[in-house]
Amino acid sequence: MDLKGTLRYLTVGATLLLCIRGSLGVSTFRKERGAHPDPELSNQQHEDNQSFQYDHEAFLGKEDAKTFDQLTPEESKERLGKIVDRIDANKDGLVTTEELKNWIKRVQKRYIFENVAKVWRDYDLNKDNKISWDEYKQATYGYYLENEAEFQDATEKSSFKKMLPRDERRFKRADLDGDSEATREEFTAFLHPEEFEHMKDIVVLETLEDIDKNDDGFVDQDEYIADMFAHEDGGPEPDWVITEREQFADFRDLNKDGKMDKEEIRHWILPQDYDHAQAEARHLVYESDVDKDQMLTKGEILDNWNMFVGSQATNYGEDLTKDHDEL
Repeated sequence: MDLKGTLRYLTVGATLLLCIRGSLGVSTFRKERGAHPDPELSNQQHEDNQSFQYDHEAFLGKEDAKTFDQLTPEESKERLGKIVDRIDANKDGLVTTEELKNWIKRVQKRYIFENVAKVWRDYDLNKDNKISWDEYKQATYGYYLENEAEFQDATEKSSFKKMLPRDERRFKRADLDGDSEATREEFTAFLHPEEFEHMKDIVVLETLEDIDKNDDGFVDQDEYIADMFAHEDGGPEPDWVITEREQFADFRDLNKDGKMDKEEIRHWILPQDYDHAQAEARHLVYESDVDKDQMLTKGEILDNWNMFVGSQATNYGEDLTKDHDEL
């Protein structure tokens, strides 16, 4: 399981929307939270653009991946060639795993910076270059707090009541100086807690609260599976669900007591020995390195271009029309 689900889930400007969306029904598709296995250990075949989507977002960033989905294959390959020239830091005509890793880390940092900048003006209501808890609460929950009677649906009301104290708890943890006002750095920790060491306990706690449906303070195997898969038709479980049950027993439940505690959840979603950028870089090299010299030529990358970037030809019908500057 990979980090993409964790990162998307933890972007708080939409924490509330995530909760409300969850009230509309549980997806029958697989939900990802934990670390993605190294490509050499994975039997997954990457044969279509949907399986490449994570590669596109890791390599380009989510927004620029959408931009490439609007290009023709020829335009995508032309832009990819320019990106390759930038990744090749020492200009020797070869892209190493280290150079790819550094690029992916840069893309991730850019996404976080741009995400914070995008929402900052919406929350900094008095334009003092800080965001107070009251400003965030008003911008996010103000309509609900002032018009609670309009929210008739019990599940929706429960979602608001659950998310407000949860966001306040996270805000207070991010607010290191305790003045109830977040600097840009503190607000970044609030929006992207998985990137900050002092926020990781909150990440673990929120994951536990989301999955632990019987409120016993642990995640058992059925709760673990239910977070990824809704068994709605009563038929046999898919093979990947059976595999996940085995993963739970063999690798998640470290002390073999049939459930995950907070430390086991931390090991699952925030493994200390896992570098997501390194793993993705190794994956891209492994899948594209025709001559197996552990490095990629520009030609090898362009020959496998649809793993790195998308295009109109591989876009699965998304209505993505936002313009971006060329990379």
